[in-house]
Amino acid sequence: MQSKTWASVSAFVVWALAVGSTVAWGLQWSGQLPGASLGGRMSSVSLLPSNDGALVDPGAVGRLLGAVEAPAAPPATPTLASRMGLLGAIAGDDSAAALIAIDGKPPKPYRVGSTVADGLVLIAVTPRRAELGPSVGGPITVTLDMPAAQDAGSAKR
Repeated sequence: MQSKTWASVSAFVVWALAVGSTVAWGLQWSGQLPGASLGGRMSSVSLLPSNDGALVDPGAVGRLLGAVEAPAAPPATPTLASRMGLLGAIAGDDSAAALIAIDGKPPKPYRVGSTVADGLVLIAVTPRRAELGPSVGGPITVTLDMPAAQDAGSAKR
């Protein structure tokens, strides 16, 4: 009877050590165990997830594989259309004009056919749109739309 008890206790201890070892290794590899790192020669290189969840530094991996860093792209210059804003438009039978602001400066009125900026002429005006191009009768290269009108109820809030 005592030998059966001894065998049962021994089996329980062996299995408990196996499960405990498996859990400890699992926590160490997942980075949940404090002070977890790979021992030996690789102790200075951490292959475990960092606090932000990143496994490795992509730049370091690229340099390790021989990637050459590309020169930084020059900052994007804003297009002329993004620098302009249509603040008002009058489209009549005889004449049409648009109130256009450029580069955040105060808006100026322009009639159809007048030069708005270097190489851009006001070609056509509708009640909510101004069309610009290189010359009157030429192709439309820039279209400016009026900003959406605010709801009268939301403007009071």
